[in-house]
Amino acid sequence: MRFINPKVDYAFKKIFGSKQSQDILISFLNAIIYGGEKTIKSLTIVNPYNPGQVISLKDTYLDVKAVLADGSIVLIEMQIASMTAFNKRVAYNLAKAYSNQLVKGEDYPLLNPAIAVTITDFILFPKSEAAINKFVFQEETKNFPCIDKELRLIFLELPKFKKDLSQSKSLTDKWIYFLKEAATLEDIPESLEEVSEIKFALNLAQQANMTVEELEIVDRRGMMLQDEKGRITYAQEEGIKKGKEEGREEGRKEGKIEGKIEQAIALVSRLLTKRLGEIPVTISSQIENLPLEELENLTEDIFDFHGLEDLENWLK
Repeated sequence: MRFINPKVDYAFKKIFGSKQSQDILISFLNAIIYGGEKTIKSLTIVNPYNPGQVISLKDTYLDVKAVLADGSIVLIEMQIASMTAFNKRVAYNLAKAYSNQLVKGEDYPLLNPAIAVTITDFILFPKSEAAINKFVFQEETKNFPCIDKELRLIFLELPKFKKDLSQSKSLTDKWIYFLKEAATLEDIPESLEEVSEIKFALNLAQQANMTVEELEIVDRRGMMLQDEKGRITYAQEEGIKKGKEEGREEGRKEGKIEGKIEQAIALVSRLLTKRLGEIPVTISSQIENLPLEELENLTEDIFDFHGLEDLENWLK
């Protein structure tokens, strides 16, 4: 018995965002948002995963969105690798989901709370040892809350969870363990089987219950995400390494910066050529005039580009 990796966004969408996943998602959200309390009783999954209409690798709408019985909107996203301005993107998506509830002329009292639940396979908050961190608007110095939890940001950082299965006693622990270790399981452990929603999630995640097309996309999507994560890490490490070497050779701050810029331009050019093909001279000139910080940002954003138009929009 083998299971797909729920950390791959495509697989995450299938497990938590299918038409039959309501009970799974209710249990998961109660575990992550409310510490296992049965606060959420019902919800509706928006734009559910449909096995008859397999999502392509180019589809960017792999997050899960649900509307709770009280009208609250919940956005759930799985992110394997860090990216430039990631926190801003999360905040933007939450604000957009909140504001899009109204059309022109409608009244503000119609707005319902919005919650963004973001699961990361990397560390976001090194100063906090907790795997789950929750944020609301509050006064800076006295820390009393504002706007009555209308907007909430909840982050689950998987690398911070260190418990093995025998130590995972609570509903919250078991769901986090499922996310981290489902792909390594050979059968359904008794302690996870005790939670009917996790058992159902594992049944959905069984490779034997998936079509060949679904399995191929999960594999390709997982490989693509890991490749991009590896390329970003390699580019960052090489930039640091070459920058240090150049700094030792020249011995001057100005020389270090110039060397880093040249290396960054060369790295960006190689990555863009591999990703998009030949780059027009006019665009190459724009890239060569970018400051070092923007070049470093570009090395991370390259893997989100699907054509020259994306690069041109980024440069604007």
